[in-house]
Amino acid sequence: MKTNTKLWVAVILGLLVLVAGLAGIKASQIVTMIKAGKAFVPPPEAVTSARAEATEWQPTKSAIGTLIAVRGATLGAELPGTVRQVGFDSGTFVRKGALLVKLDTSAEEAQLAASQADAALARLNLERAQSLRKGEANTPADLDLAEARAKAAAAAVESLQATIAKKTIRAPFDGRIAIRQVELGQVVSAGAPVASLQSIDPIYAEFSLPQQALAELKVGQHAHMHNDIFPDSDWDGQITTINSEVDPSTRNVRVRATFPNPDGRLRPGMFAKVEVQSADRRPVLVIPATGVLFAPYGDSVFVLEEKKDASGKATTVARQKFVRLGERRGDIVAVVSGLDPGEVVVTTGAFKLRNGVAVLVKNDFAPKTDLAPKPTDN
Repeated sequence: MKTNTKLWVAVILGLLVLVAGLAGIKASQIVTMIKAGKAFVPPPEAVTSARAEATEWQPTKSAIGTLIAVRGATLGAELPGTVRQVGFDSGTFVRKGALLVKLDTSAEEAQLAASQADAALARLNLERAQSLRKGEANTPADLDLAEARAKAAAAAVESLQATIAKKTIRAPFDGRIAIRQVELGQVVSAGAPVASLQSIDPIYAEFSLPQQALAELKVGQHAHMHNDIFPDSDWDGQITTINSEVDPSTRNVRVRATFPNPDGRLRPGMFAKVEVQSADRRPVLVIPATGVLFAPYGDSVFVLEEKKDASGKATTVARQKFVRLGERRGDIVAVVSGLDPGEVVVTTGAFKLRNGVAVLVKNDFAPKTDLAPKPTDN
């Protein structure tokens, strides 16, 4: 019995010694890991950078507008009739006064011949009455009657000539005519459209700007236009009209600018991106827009600074600064406040940084920035 008790005591003591040994080994490992963690220095993050530069920009107001013909009209017949002649092809350029469509005027032309004969006879009768009146061979009433008949006959001729003219549709101005909507032999009613005529050189661009822009807008101010239909082209023009009232629902003012269009590529109804440039230049501080971290609580950038580590070695670290942004042009954005000229900001890789982290600048991989980028599809 005593032997069994001693055996159990020895086993328990052995287990306790084993557990204590294992606990000591684990504690030693944990202490070693804590010391290694404290001594660990993460590798620097690779970033690109750019310097905040002070420059001058012309204040620019941008807007989306619509192209409008300088003169445009939908031509139509004033009187009903049958189409006897079509003098144009769809989409061609026509000159002012060119014959476009002529309706059937055979009945009016026959009536005109008879009226002209009556008018000629009335003039002869008037001349005879005037001659007789000089010799007092007739009464004043006879002369008045002859004059009235001559005027009535001349008015009848003019009325028929006006009717024939209304059935002959001519171009009221130079321009490009649209697809015709009538054919030979077609019977048209009064007011039926024949074709649309547009004068497109020059051409208007109409757009809206906030009412705050009225302080700088003036007639003759330079305007620049481009659109996505012709990405490699742009047009320069000037403001020709500023609306006399502000829209009370949007607080915007309508503006019209005129642009040359000698090749006719710009068509009424197209959209256009218009930039109105002020004559004055203003100083601005600019950085690449890729370096800005946009957030609901405020926009920020990371600024690079030189600091020494515990061993006295110089290293580059990032420090976050909140900024207030201004106008953006292409890949560049203006900084209104929060940044000083000459400070170096991170342009790519800012999303993975935090305050005080070490960075490695590799500007060989920095993306190009442009005030007017023109991306291409590869």
